[in-house]
Amino acid sequence: MTEKLIELAERRTTLSARAATQRAELSQALAPWRGALVVADQGLVALHFIRSHVALLTGAAALVPLRRWRTAKWVQRGLMVWGIVRVLRSILRGR
Repeated sequence: MTEKLIELAERRTTLSARAATQRAELSQALAPWRGALVVADQGLVALHFIRSHVALLTGAAALVPLRRWRTAKWVQRGLMVWGIVRVLRSILRGR
């Protein structure tokens, strides 16, 4: 039984060393792509944000053609409605 455990420990050590070598090789192979992968990752984060906040972006896009004073007025109204919704949610959760 102890021979089996010794074999397993040796195999584990060998596999761990091989995995470390492979990680280092992979890191070196992907080094030239690192910048492009960072940009792609940021793009995916932006896409996730857009998909999660469609209503916010649609509202913002709808306000763009309005004049400045109208935009400020609608933003003020939106903030007021948002505050009311937050208060109502907290009251309903308290029940």
